[in-house]
Amino acid sequence: MVETQLPIAVDLEVLSGTPVFRGTRVPVQTLVDYILDGETLEIFLRSFPTVRRDDAVRLLKHFNETLLAGAHC
Repeated sequence: MVETQLPIAVDLEVLSGTPVFRGTRVPVQTLVDYILDGETLEIFLRSFPTVRRDDAVRLLKHFNETLLAGAHC
């Protein structure tokens, strides 16, 4: 079975509802910030070992697909 659900959780009890990687307290925005600052995915994953590699990759692929879909409007 292929999992299509994004690995994001939003819960008012966790960081006041900030979107985080499911099962962690790591904000999704942190991954975006690392990439925008020129860091690699490997550095991000070493800095936040509770984030699973496949979840980070799935999220980055989703961002990429969403961006490309919007570019074809």
